[in-house]
Amino acid sequence: MTEHHPGPAIRRSWRRLALALLAGTGLTAMAEGARAATPGNAMVMAWNIDAISTFDPAQIGEVVTSELLQNTCDSLVAFDPKDESKLVPALAERWEVSPDKQQITFHLRDSLAFPSGAKATAQDLAWSMARVVKLGFGNSATLTEYGFTKDTVEQRITAPDERTLVMKLDKPYPVNLVLQAVAANRVATLLDRQTVMKHEVNGDLGNKYLATHTECVGPYHLRQWNAGESVVLEANPKYWGPAPKLKRIIIRHVAEAGTQRLLLEKGDVDVARDLTPEDMQAIEKMPGITLSRTLKPQIVYWGFNNANPIFAKEKVRLAMRYLIDYEGLGKTVMAYNGVPRASFAQLGAFGALDEKEGQPFKLDLEKAKQLLTEAGLPDGFEATMIFGTLPYAAPIAQHIQQNAAKIGVRIKLEQMANAQLFARHRGREFETAMLAWQTSVPDAHGNASRQIYNPDNRAEAKLTQYPSWRHSFQDEKANKMVQAALLEQDEDKRAEMYHELQRDMMQRGPTAIMFQSIMLAGVRNTLKNWTWNGFAAYYDLASKE
Repeated sequence: MTEHHPGPAIRRSWRRLALALLAGTGLTAMAEGARAATPGNAMVMAWNIDAISTFDPAQIGEVVTSELLQNTCDSLVAFDPKDESKLVPALAERWEVSPDKQQITFHLRDSLAFPSGAKATAQDLAWSMARVVKLGFGNSATLTEYGFTKDTVEQRITAPDERTLVMKLDKPYPVNLVLQAVAANRVATLLDRQTVMKHEVNGDLGNKYLATHTECVGPYHLRQWNAGESVVLEANPKYWGPAPKLKRIIIRHVAEAGTQRLLLEKGDVDVARDLTPEDMQAIEKMPGITLSRTLKPQIVYWGFNNANPIFAKEKVRLAMRYLIDYEGLGKTVMAYNGVPRASFAQLGAFGALDEKEGQPFKLDLEKAKQLLTEAGLPDGFEATMIFGTLPYAAPIAQHIQQNAAKIGVRIKLEQMANAQLFARHRGREFETAMLAWQTSVPDAHGNASRQIYNPDNRAEAKLTQYPSWRHSFQDEKANKMVQAALLEQDEDKRAEMYHELQRDMMQRGPTAIMFQSIMLAGVRNTLKNWTWNGFAAYYDLASKE
């Protein structure tokens, strides 16, 4: 992989952009000199943010936008920054569970206010959650899978007074899972109903308006988004919790890892998010910069469209798994970005297979060839792989292409911007695709319910937030296993059910899962308390001397 070092003209262009951004947000930068410096009251981050398409919590699905929303919109509860397996109060200061486990009563804080200064109430939150279901975008699945439908959501999520929210479940689901999956999720965002509905267009419940605005309770709010250029978050003076240490967060869209590294080295940014192994290796030796890492609940996979007759064959999908040198890639391209993993359940999740059993594959061209022959394709076939702009995507795609060619499988590679990749994938407009998918809960159900379970495989169902649907994969046996495990009250039995499902899906599932991601960031030492875990990054805790 080659690094890109921009020339003087490009560096001047970036400097002008930085100064314009800072000037446009009321900040001042140090005069240009030997090295730039970011403002003392702002964090400036370089990140590939081309996937952003909306800030509506009912609709977003991208990792980038999810992180930004977490810092602008609090949910009912939150993951503990120090231990992602634990939950802590957020909008709700406490909650109670009924004996039958089918009702959770949340008691909201009494000091909640929107950035406008208007009081935020439980009625606003009940409306916000019902809105997710009524709009019916992909995130509605987070609620509908727990029994909340367009017809019932207003009866099942109610607000008897301004500080009480009652959530009535249709079945006795594991309480901790409901808290993780729903109460700590973006679907439990508290929106400013009055402001949002002022901007309603043709019954869209403010969806068009929220594409470029955040109107919720959180430590920051969205001040500015220039697509393909930058995002600016500004501290919310009406926030109920401790005031953010830094007044503004400025995220600059920088697609190339080499450019991010240069900006970090020169002090133009405080944090760089998309670095190559070569960049990270160099940064580890640099004074004044720290490489921060944390295991992420995200899997990197090569997915197959099962509507294609070739990939509808289980043996073909299994053969593709043997074209990947997991260990070799893990030591090179993914040395900093991930750990080999073939199971849909991420390490650290309840019910996940251990590191060894969760990755039983290795590069084996002879085995792959044998499986293709058994599938009736001894001479191979042709297919296209689409993939995005993450630094590791192209090297892995080329690696697979080269190995595939050795057994007669001719793969055409097509790289594109991440937003286009996601659109193609969600529209089932692909043969094979390499992507990453991040779950929102530390439980095997998180990925089982999206990567494996598919309640409706019809094209018109448009279940875009189900990768299983995107892959046209529906298996009745697997569906029943996912549902049974969800409702199993004995935790040991529930864990073993997920173990069995993982073993099964590694052999005949819709994707060749390759790695579990590691989140890495190059952080300048002038930025203190950069805090994150697998489920969130906490901008409000960061500070500068």
